[in-house]
Amino acid sequence: MAQWYEKSFGDDYLIVYKHRDMQGAYEEVRRMMEWLELPESSEVLDLCCGMGRHALALTGFGFRVTGVDLSEVLLREARKLDTKEEVRWVQGDMRHVPLDGPYDAVVNLFTSFGYFDDDAEHEQVLREIYRVLAPGGKFIIDFLNPEYVKEQLVPQSSRMEGTLHIEETRRIENGYVCKTIVLQEDGSEERRRYEERVKLIGLESFQRMLAASGLTVDHVYGGYDASAYEPQASRRMIFVGRRE
Repeated sequence: MAQWYEKSFGDDYLIVYKHRDMQGAYEEVRRMMEWLELPESSEVLDLCCGMGRHALALTGFGFRVTGVDLSEVLLREARKLDTKEEVRWVQGDMRHVPLDGPYDAVVNLFTSFGYFDDDAEHEQVLREIYRVLAPGGKFIIDFLNPEYVKEQLVPQSSRMEGTLHIEETRRIENGYVCKTIVLQEDGSEERRRYEERVKLIGLESFQRMLAASGLTVDHVYGGYDASAYEPQASRRMIFVGRRE
């Protein structure tokens, strides 16, 4: 049986999340550059690159970028956006990255983590990040803040994209934040349904997994404004660190 992440990142995903823009990605990458402190022409891996917004922004800062994602649909969109063919796009599973590196930095952004049922698989992703990093290489993992999600969860929302009605229902279930997305064309009886499911991994558990994988955390930020992580107030939980 296909897992949710094998079904949800298709053509409809591009519609549901079309509001994410390149300017926002550029601003986030600009902050990341201050954290990573890498020279131009450094090799950077965007692990779970999606439709490539951050990977393309990274090239604008002079880096040589590789984007890896499981979804061929999202990679197809990334290749269309990459009109200058500046990024190397590779299809692959984050648990078994089909590359050897070494990379000067690996970034995993916008909660592209916590997808699996077993923490051993989450740890396997971190070991892969360690494996493909050069000694001294940097990493950024941008994850949701579990405490904030629990307190601020919006149970239901709906909106229109053209003639398409999008309804999103959110809940906390067995330690995961779960979202059900239902799409229905105006005047049609057909309803397309998708699930998203991310484990609410707390700060201490995440730090233990990182340490067990050989990765050292230098900073934990609560957002791209470089604010300190505060469990109740921060929207994000962003780990910045390195492979020794």
